[in-house]
Amino acid sequence: MMTAPSRAARFATLVSSAVLAASALAAPVAAAPVKRAAAPAARPAAAALSTAILPVPLMPVVPAGQRQCSAKTASGLGTLTLKPSADAAHPAKGDYVLVNYIGYLAADGRVFDQNTAAAFPVEGVIPGFSEGLQLMAKGSTWRFCVPATLGYGAQGAGETIPANADLVFQVELVDYKTAADVEKMRAAAAAAGQPGADGQPATPAPATTPKP
Repeated sequence: MMTAPSRAARFATLVSSAVLAASALAAPVAAAPVKRAAAPAARPAAAALSTAILPVPLMPVVPAGQRQCSAKTASGLGTLTLKPSADAAHPAKGDYVLVNYIGYLAADGRVFDQNTAAAFPVEGVIPGFSEGLQLMAKGSTWRFCVPATLGYGAQGAGETIPANADLVFQVELVDYKTAADVEKMRAAAAAAGQPGADGQPATPAPATTPKP
């Protein structure tokens, strides 16, 4: 993904920590029901030895039914709401988002990228992903079916995304902030002396740029 590394890292750290804390406070504590001891399960037969080499990195394949969308925008972006949200507001082009996502090829379902608590500007990704983000509400999960014209086009991306490849993304919008909000968070972090708050990332940027 083409992101703004320092701001994105800080935004992801601050917002994801807040979200996790809120989730922990909201989770009800239930007493475990008493169960009778189950009979020991039969031991499965030993699997045959395999010398097949696993691919690096190990990425799953998504079934055909999860590579389809039910609606389409004027630009050709396919969409499907997997989990709605009661929130009516949506991110704008200039905002920053915090998302969990999986990206895979529409043709065969091969996953090429996935990430949790990924923070980046809405305009810092491929056109189809950016358009889809602006349709989402906080807390919702969507599927985007991105045609090649709204993705990486004829050039593709590295070894994982071929030329003219249609893409599919499952995206959960955890949170989003305006650029002004992010700047305030940065200033507050700088005042508190947190690593990376001076405009420099706390750790070196990754050698490869994630997608989308």
